[in-house]
Amino acid sequence: MYPQKFEDLITAFRHLPGVGVKTAERYAFTALEWDEETLNEFIHALSSIQGGLKNCTICGNLSEGDHCQICADKTRNPHVICVVQSAKDVIAMEKMNTYNGVYHVLHGAINTSKGILPQDLNIESLLDRVDEQTEEIILATNPTVEGETTALYLSKLLEDKQVNVTRIAHGLPMGGHLDYADELTLIKAFEGRKKM
Repeated sequence: MYPQKFEDLITAFRHLPGVGVKTAERYAFTALEWDEETLNEFIHALSSIQGGLKNCTICGNLSEGDHCQICADKTRNPHVICVVQSAKDVIAMEKMNTYNGVYHVLHGAINTSKGILPQDLNIESLLDRVDEQTEEIILATNPTVEGETTALYLSKLLEDKQVNVTRIAHGLPMGGHLDYADELTLIKAFEGRKKM
């Protein structure tokens, strides 16, 4: 029905989560209306993430260099580590403007039905980071079955490390995700975290 190049553009937009055929068509028609400068900005932004973004070698967060901005910030407390499932969870936590520790990004959660096992996550480097100076590990995985399973697994692994392991409180709804929560909900959940 459409020319092949336009069909290819629709197909490309359909790769985005939650985007069906109609929305992808709308995006494609919008892209056709862009001036050359806007189109070039979009193309440049997309092409620059390939090779331009990587995972921080310390925490696994998104980074343009070896270390993310948070790990490179000398004013943060490196002895308090907040463990999250994804890089977008780091952004959600940072919106609180109350946490001054560092993060560790797991890149997922244990989900045996999808074949995601502990060895598929960024767990080994977390264990390597924990030493006698580590004051607290805050488990801030999503309050879902997978997030709870992952938090429980990590708390068991960390039992021998002589570190205070806490879990954020359930001010967040079960089945919810950190990146959808507002700042106040996150603050309350963070303040009400408990020892595991």
